[in-house]
Amino acid sequence: APYKGLIAHKGKLEQGTLQVGDSLNAIIDRERRQKIANNHTATHLLHWALHQVLGEHVKQAGSVVDPQRLRFDFSHHKALSLDEIRQIEDLINERIRENQPVKWYEMKYDEVQGRDDIKQFFGEKYGSLVRVIDIDYSKELCGGTHTSAVGNIGLFRIAKEGSIAAGIRRIEAVTGKEAEMLSRQGEDALLQIA
Repeated sequence: APYKGLIAHKGKLEQGTLQVGDSLNAIIDRERRQKIANNHTATHLLHWALHQVLGEHVKQAGSVVDPQRLRFDFSHHKALSLDEIRQIEDLINERIRENQPVKWYEMKYDEVQGRDDIKQFFGEKYGSLVRVIDIDYSKELCGGTHTSAVGNIGLFRIAKEGSIAAGIRRIEAVTGKEAEMLSRQGEDALLQIA
């Protein structure tokens, strides 16, 4: 955003003219936004599951969320085994089926700093008021869009896991319809081989 606290939208005028003072209606592509929200909440579940399976040393090193997939970079010293990948998927899919609500609230950053149960990221610049995304077992500081209930994610599958730098791993994953499509690609490959 160009100024703190200001939300800016970029658009392209395809026909007609605009003048200062004209009013506009902005309409969100709801299906696209829901997929982004689902994938964003899934990154929080992934972060939580990585701690359960690999250990508390795992730290987020970046993430990308779009309607088709999510990408999550994290610190870890070796490749994940198939068993670890399946444990992570199983944990996340169990949580999806539980369908907990995704709550959010604002807190003073001073109050959050001493809390071990709320994930915050070293090097991130936080204001005096921060937003907590709270899914009971997973609490993180985050300003992004999230789904209202974990069950909306539908299904979670890891599509790819690999190294991007020394000590940094990357997981690419899909949810919902895209996760179903990933399963079908596997089925199709098996049928072709057969």
